Amino acid sequence: MDIDKLKRDLQGHFTDGLVTIIGSGLSAAEGIPGMIALRDHLLSEMPKRVDGTLLVQWQAIQDRLQSGEDIETALHEVPPSPELETVIVDLTAALTLEAELRVVNQVVSGTRVLRFTRLLRHMLKPNTGIPIITTNYDRLLEVGGECAGLGIDTLFVGHHVGILNEKESSLSFCRGYRKSRRREGVQLTYRARLLILKPHGSLDWFLQDGEPIRCPYPLNEPRLIITPGLNKYRTGYDRPFDAHRERANREIDKGARYLIIGYGFNDNHLETHLHSQLRSGKPSLVLARRLSPVGAELVSQCNSVTAITADSDVAKPGAWVVNNKGRSFLAGPNLWDVETFVEEVFRP
Repeated sequence: MDIDKLKRDLQGHFTDGLVTIIGSGLSAAEGIPGMIALRDHLLSEMPKRVDGTLLVQWQAIQDRLQSGEDIETALHEVPPSPELETVIVDLTAALTLEAELRVVNQVVSGTRVLRFTRLLRHMLKPNTGIPIITTNYDRLLEVGGECAGLGIDTLFVGHHVGILNEKESSLSFCRGYRKSRRREGVQLTYRARLLILKPHGSLDWFLQDGEPIRCPYPLNEPRLIITPGLNKYRTGYDRPFDAHRERANREIDKGARYLIIGYGFNDNHLETHLHSQLRSGKPSLVLARRLSPVGAELVSQCNSVTAITADSDVAKPGAWVVNNKGRSFLAGPNLWDVETFVEEVFRP
């Protein structure tokens, strides 16, 4: 494989109409605990937090986790009650918040630059914002965007106690207007920004008096994050999850091309739209340490999807470039890692 041609092709992918979809792999690369760490955390802490009927419910889930089942499967097969799910949400948030704070402290002190910040420097900034869809709860994408000098549109309005208002959130980034040849005579201009869509919720979303709010402080209100398992499909149709899911799917449908990072292709809130667009032939680049089985199947079936991955041998330096025509190994840099990808592909 011609590495120079590959890099030119990869550079050419970062053009108009790019929609970026980010899964837990990118956060894991920065030190946010993944599903295995969450499983261990729940197994350790849950018996200290529940008793009575809740403990009995948890033990049924615990037995499955200890037998080797992943969290998604265990919670799907034994759906927790709303009361038990609240405890799972609290423990999940606590684990993620601790790691998130550690990373953000390093960013603010100048000892770390997030991979996402490095990547954003090479992405086009459309007037409508860069669409970023993520299943992650943490706020590293928001931090990474601000460190790149960009505004953050989350569909909420307000910095301290924000309310869900998609239109007003967008208009808050308007910075002026210019004359236009279009019928209305003027065109609004906007600050360069990210449009961050989080169909699984965020650590700063809470439910207050039946309404969703966005607040950076640790409130004594129910957090709005969707844990793995069957309940996430029910909860995903409540506010504000539905607003973020619907907007995410609209962005997927109208996107011209996709950048997919650390994502397992296993989320039913997005897959109907995403799979359809990938199969339609829209150019797509997947960066992943390992491809999930669903991801590998999609790459093999879609003629415009290219994946760069470490595949099974993560310790071996280099990367596999995989598409529906086959796979080639490139010895050397780990191009599947976003940090290395930016250094190698966009190096002057």
